[in-house]
Amino acid sequence: MRYIKLYLLVALLALSCKTIQETTVVKAPEQTVQDVREIQGGMWIPSLLEGMNENEMLQLGSKMTAKDIYDVNNSSLKDAVVHFNGGCTSEIISPNGLLLTNHHCGFGAIQSHSTVENDYLKDGFWARNYEEELENPSMDVTFIKRIDDVTSEVFKGITAAMDEALKMKIINQNIEKVTKAAQKETWQDANIKSIYNGNQYLLFVTETFNDLRLVGAPPSSIGKFGADTDNWMWPRHTGDFSLFRIYAGADNKPASFSKDNVPYKPNHYLPISLDGVEEGDFTLVFGFPGRTNEYLPAVALDQIVNVMNPAKIEIRDNALKIVDSYMRKDADIKIKYASKYASIANYWKKWIGERQGIQKSNAIEKKREMEKEFTKIVEEKDLEGYKTLLSDFERLYKEIESVSLARDYWTEVAYRNVELLGITFRAYQIEQAYLKGGEPAFNKAKESAMKSFNGIYKNYSSMVDKPVFEKLVSLYAEKSPKEYLSENMKGVNFAEITNNIYANSNLITLEGAENLLMGTPEEVIKKLNEDKAYVFGKELHTVFYNKLEPKFQELNLQLVALQKEYMKALMEVFPNKRFFPDANSTLRVTYGQVKGYEPNNGVYYSATTSLEGVMEKYVPGDYEFDVPKKLLDLYNTKDYGQYGEKGKMPVNFIGTNHTTGGNSGSPAIDAHGNLIGLNFDRVWEGTMSDMNYDPDICRNIMVDIRYVLFIIDKYAGAKNLIDEMTLVHPKDKNIQ
Repeated sequence: MRYIKLYLLVALLALSCKTIQETTVVKAPEQTVQDVREIQGGMWIPSLLEGMNENEMLQLGSKMTAKDIYDVNNSSLKDAVVHFNGGCTSEIISPNGLLLTNHHCGFGAIQSHSTVENDYLKDGFWARNYEEELENPSMDVTFIKRIDDVTSEVFKGITAAMDEALKMKIINQNIEKVTKAAQKETWQDANIKSIYNGNQYLLFVTETFNDLRLVGAPPSSIGKFGADTDNWMWPRHTGDFSLFRIYAGADNKPASFSKDNVPYKPNHYLPISLDGVEEGDFTLVFGFPGRTNEYLPAVALDQIVNVMNPAKIEIRDNALKIVDSYMRKDADIKIKYASKYASIANYWKKWIGERQGIQKSNAIEKKREMEKEFTKIVEEKDLEGYKTLLSDFERLYKEIESVSLARDYWTEVAYRNVELLGITFRAYQIEQAYLKGGEPAFNKAKESAMKSFNGIYKNYSSMVDKPVFEKLVSLYAEKSPKEYLSENMKGVNFAEITNNIYANSNLITLEGAENLLMGTPEEVIKKLNEDKAYVFGKELHTVFYNKLEPKFQELNLQLVALQKEYMKALMEVFPNKRFFPDANSTLRVTYGQVKGYEPNNGVYYSATTSLEGVMEKYVPGDYEFDVPKKLLDLYNTKDYGQYGEKGKMPVNFIGTNHTTGGNSGSPAIDAHGNLIGLNFDRVWEGTMSDMNYDPDICRNIMVDIRYVLFIIDKYAGAKNLIDEMTLVHPKDKNIQ
């Protein structure tokens, strides 16, 4: 009975912002209530919530209808949820386009505006008015305006007798036709994404704004408190948030950056609840989860967890140790490498936790048990088309293992973590463009490379990259399958090679790279092929494109087709089971409850943390656990304002929402459609949820919105931002 009627308050709020519809009272269906454990998990398409999902949300405590969440003709929650710069989620929290996302999502922008003298990562940043807000030319945000099912149009002309290559050719042609014919405004875009492993296709009509300005960010000692030690961990005490603002043209439509642009006026923005959370409260997380693979067969899960991930963990572990040693000694390097280090560390730690979670939950064996049941039903029903699915998986995953492993080594070493090799890859693309498309293609590739070089070299140190190169290339040569190694990786002294390359290559500086790329295509290609770093990298990239990648794609195409058929088979063989579509960076809803958990026998973690926990972890001068003096003062005086609760300042909470990468910055929404938190992480034991969601141990981690408001108001004194927002008390028992 915690939830009280809110309809009077909603009516009042409708005068100042377009809130969810409350014209009818939604009641739970007359049916046996399921065990809430059975209805946890899943990343659901918001346009398809009516029916089962709506009923499940009601059983968990929601007071919203499906149309309150997604409605094409009226304002709804989806109008306040925005894809942030292609990789995170954000939400609008004021009628003036004020945007809330994670600190780590805005980290690159905060870093780009920082210098040693004016370090916003260290000190934070707060705009007191529109004029002080900082432009970010390379960033954008995207709204979803409409979602249409176009499966029949995409499958037009497909027959079962066709091979997979022909099917995909026709599907891609149909996608292009349907996309071009989509009904939309001239300033809008349309794109089609598959769900259920290619068994269904949805068209998304989108609207992208590229005038995005930095409004506020706490210092990293708040926004990244705990840093890499606490990453993926619970209990957590991190104020992981930052603020941006969307600007539009005078007509409120997308417009390129201009001083004449004005703050965007949204169709909907989220009211903010000051009432906080308690165990069992309904939570809805709305956002753009990146990628999950929940329906892989056991053989695939086994290969990922026990073969692929350990190799990637070892590579990143070595890179992190080297980079960290330099960051601790040099303030300039610390700024340059802060974002890169966090990026490397993020999935390194996630893969470690993922493996532990898979083992703890016995996920591989559970999949094998399910596959036995699947096989039994297929045999009993004589479903001929499905009888060889699992044996085909076994054969193909055995065949693809070495090439997949070699591909991961190339990706982790030559493409991601050795920066100089990544630079040679971009130069290699220029040469390949010239060979395939002549001078026009060369010029286009060169222009693209130079744009990327400007960003890369701004935060590059050859002093740091050199030992990373030597260590990771040595590891690559030692551990990668030998049949996919280039000749320059066999039986050589990598210390000598490293010294030679970093002493003589022009690609270790921006000026050197620019000089290499000056001249006619023929002159540029000649100079590149005389550069020590380029020659070394070119051999790796040539093997990748000519030998490794073709073989991988050949086998992967077969696996993709098999997975599509397996997904179809699972839904047919187990008609009463819940199947949500895997995440693929499209807009999704995941619902759950605020809930603690037991990671190990005899150990129970409660669902909330407070500022007291920050102070317990406080280590003066430590780059991960230091605390700003003003925050210490506010804690000592208990000056929490309206944001505290019973003498404490709430910081983070956890729930059973099924999230993944891309959900960073997603709003955590209460039963009535108000903002209660900001999603930013998962617990370490539950990072396996990308492949195996387990409601007993999978938890998402959220910043309590009251901590966000407290930092903005009491710590930063940015009352101008608080004044923009609509703060509400949905649990106020005085409201009838």
